[in-house]
Amino acid sequence: MALGPRLDLRQSQQLVLTPQLQQAIKLLQYSNLELGEFVAQEAEKNPLLDLGGDDAGSNADPGADPGGPGGAADGASDPAAGPGTDAQPAATSADQGLADGAREANDAPLDADYEDNVFNHDAPADRADGGVGLGVSAPGGGGGDELPDLQQTLTRPPSLQEHLAEQMPIAVTDPADRVIAAHLIDLVDEAGYLRVDLDEVADRLGCAPAAVETVLVRLQTLDPAGVFARDLPECLRLQLVERNRFDPCMAALLDRLDLVANNDRAGLKRACGVDDEDLAEMILELRALDPKPGLAFGEAPADPVVPDVFVRRGPGGRWLVELNTDTLPRVLVNQSYYAELSTRTGAKEDKAFLSECLSNANWLVRALDQRQRTILKVVSELVRTQEGFFRHGVRHLKPLTLRDVAEAIDMHESTVSRVTSNKFVATDRGVFELKYFFTAAIRGAGGGDDSHSAEAVRDRIRELVDKEDPKKILSDDKIVAILRGEGIDIARRTVAKYREAMRIGSSVERRRQKRMRLSS
Repeated sequence: MALGPRLDLRQSQQLVLTPQLQQAIKLLQYSNLELGEFVAQEAEKNPLLDLGGDDAGSNADPGADPGGPGGAADGASDPAAGPGTDAQPAATSADQGLADGAREANDAPLDADYEDNVFNHDAPADRADGGVGLGVSAPGGGGGDELPDLQQTLTRPPSLQEHLAEQMPIAVTDPADRVIAAHLIDLVDEAGYLRVDLDEVADRLGCAPAAVETVLVRLQTLDPAGVFARDLPECLRLQLVERNRFDPCMAALLDRLDLVANNDRAGLKRACGVDDEDLAEMILELRALDPKPGLAFGEAPADPVVPDVFVRRGPGGRWLVELNTDTLPRVLVNQSYYAELSTRTGAKEDKAFLSECLSNANWLVRALDQRQRTILKVVSELVRTQEGFFRHGVRHLKPLTLRDVAEAIDMHESTVSRVTSNKFVATDRGVFELKYFFTAAIRGAGGGDDSHSAEAVRDRIRELVDKEDPKKILSDDKIVAILRGEGIDIARRTVAKYREAMRIGSSVERRRQKRMRLSS
């Protein structure tokens, strides 16, 4: 068989993800705040991109749609709107351009000669040669010290380590012991516990383990009481010692915290050797202690959730869907700056760079516009499908999957997944993540197409537990019987799984807890 070269012509189709297409896909899963950070980074690299406001309409890109999204889309609950009807926004947030002439007026040279200025607090205000004397003086008239930065003058609550470091010199006086104490302070976690091996600390510092133990005992006397404890019983013991309430009975109680958790009063009385009245007082004292004393210092402020979309009731009972334009970046393409630079640039490389910057800027504006349209389209379909939730509450949530929404708006399922990731919607019933509206289906007791949302079933279980009689605690079997009587076909193991996910104890644990509340 002879071997020889030959040419073959083949046809094939393949999907090539260009860098711009990959970036457009990433824009879908960004929240508004993350999108603002991304656009700010792009503006730093592209001189033709500006983050502007409402004063730039003359230089808008002619390829962008002037009626782009940024306002409201109201066809979510319109009976005339079909499942695949696109949401029509009312305003635009993709304005482009800058006003001409304002920059030239502001770029006039200042009437000041910086070389002749005298930066001396003792210099006279008017000089004989007609120059301007600028005086910068330090406090006290010394002239050598610099003023602190603005951030150094801001106040904030001290952290736990800072609070302990301020007290440490009083409790520990020896210089060598202070080195050990400073190291132990750095090892304390945010709850105030010291979860390290003292022998390893001694090896690391090159000292005897007894010296580390001695310093630790001194540090355990610092405020707040209970810090530097190695476990929960030791933390509670330090607080009881500080209150002068630690005795052999309390020591026995701390040794059997497992019985306290199970509310085993009989076992606690035998272990502590006390009667019912003394045991009740000891448990009350134990509850008054702080199991995590370090959390009172340096608490980070909770960042509020910023909604990306607003859903509100409009006139005629229709639902309006609008983007949160306060957090959306307004990207402006500076066409006048491009025209000015293109006339002055003669090098081929410079012209290629300007053309690439203009192309990237126009693409970013169009990508942002498409992102906003896609978000409005998906959220409008969510509102149309889950209209019962917006009108009546969580009990009227319907089972919904990503595929259902994707088929309704004629998009890919992965696109809907990216749009609903890490985004929140503000409604009359609160702020919810978009993923909240996608729930699994639970069959109805009658069979057929009747089904219930898993989130609605969880809410019903929570309501049954909250309203149960303390003398008649509902078991999982009883909850199953009640739900089946309401037309929800659910298994006992599913009820137990939902109950544990909501951190609701079993019937035995709830009976003990409610008996303890009634007795106290």
